[in-house]
Amino acid sequence: MAKILITEDDPLVGSFIEKGLRAGGYSTTLVGTGEQAQSLGLSGAFDLLILDIHLPDREGYQVLQELRARGSRLPVLVVTGRSERDVVACLDAGADDYMTKPFRFDELLARVRARLRHAGSEQPHVLGAGGLRLDLQTHRVTSHEKTVELTAREFCLLETFLRHADQVLTRQQLLSQVWGYAFDPGTNVVNVYINTLRKKLGTEVIETVRGVGYRLRR
Repeated sequence: MAKILITEDDPLVGSFIEKGLRAGGYSTTLVGTGEQAQSLGLSGAFDLLILDIHLPDREGYQVLQELRARGSRLPVLVVTGRSERDVVACLDAGADDYMTKPFRFDELLARVRARLRHAGSEQPHVLGAGGLRLDLQTHRVTSHEKTVELTAREFCLLETFLRHADQVLTRQQLLSQVWGYAFDPGTNVVNVYINTLRKKLGTEVIETVRGVGYRLRR
């Protein structure tokens, strides 16, 4: 399931986009500031960023400039109600596509699919680390060539770890990437699912980094 980060300071517009994308089968996280967009955009957790050009704390093109300056190749679709000059500024800063407000949702959905197809053609469909293999097309997971049955959420959690193998992921990063939470709801859902993965894959696969988060070993 593709993960889409939506940055929109208008709650009504943001909710409209988020509900439509979720109905279309995508996992979404909605934030309202450039700082949040920049931080989550650099996390490597998302497949696409939908970015409003006007945000309360900074301009969209400034977010783009920072993402590209720090090496992010995250596809970015800019949504704006402003002038052509602003659109040009965002395209020059590294946006992949843009739409002007008001827009038809079916057109937005078509552009999202096109961006994801283009990005997907450049990425491997099998992720691996150590004896683990996860096939994004068939949703098959193997551990040392033995098939492991995972639920959809467990698959998503393992995919997130494999995309960041040997990196420490915080609880908040996992909540955002796997459950779509922009905040910590105060539950132990992360611990429960990690324990389940350990039972299925082996206790040594996912390491607890005390006081920081979790890491999947290569």
